Amino acid sequence: MLHIDQLHAYYGKSHVLQGVSFDIAQGEIVALLGRNGSGRSTTAKAIMGLVDCHGTMTFNGQSLINRKPFDIAHLGLGYVPENRDIFPKLTVHQNLLLGLKGKVPAGRWNFEDMYQLFPRLRERQHTEAGVLSGGEQQMLTLCRTLMGDPELIIIDEPTEGLAPKIVELVGEFLRELRNRGVSVLLIEQKLTIAMQISDRALVMGHGSMVFDGTPAGLREDAAVRKEWLEV
Repeated sequence: MLHIDQLHAYYGKSHVLQGVSFDIAQGEIVALLGRNGSGRSTTAKAIMGLVDCHGTMTFNGQSLINRKPFDIAHLGLGYVPENRDIFPKLTVHQNLLLGLKGKVPAGRWNFEDMYQLFPRLRERQHTEAGVLSGGEQQMLTLCRTLMGDPELIIIDEPTEGLAPKIVELVGEFLRELRNRGVSVLLIEQKLTIAMQISDRALVMGHGSMVFDGTPAGLREDAAVRKEWLEV
């Protein structure tokens, strides 16, 4: 589904991604792990056309290099940034409505699905998004992206700053995506949730991949964890 080979990305003259390569298959949850500054968020932005990059990057056989972000989104990729980017003056329901691409789709998700995944959003559907709690805003931005019916969704630090109960809800949300055949690239620092729900684990360090394997393999590789993950 997603194929990346020798991807290089830059912020001005700063060479951030240095030959990144990996693949994501349909219905697969892949955790992208690493310390802050390792290049994880830059990888997400490169996939979505938000930073200058070169190399090979295809989605369902179509090149993503030099495409505009809106074109990439319409190919079937969704992106949940770390800063959430909700529309604070619009209601929860209006924010979800903005997630639709063009006309109302005959896709696999609808408003009722969103409210079943996160019942709190149903209770708050007529509330302005700007007054929601951090956890509620995270629920909203996850669901708004899902309303666009992506085949692959990139989620950057979805559990950052959230209470344990909300983290559990996010984990259930990710499992439901896999159940419906949606692929996930999960950028996380919390190893517990990433290792519990992911099919594969990638570890980045200094702009390149230093591990690509199963969560079980990463648990057994103490050297990689100590060098690239542990504080």
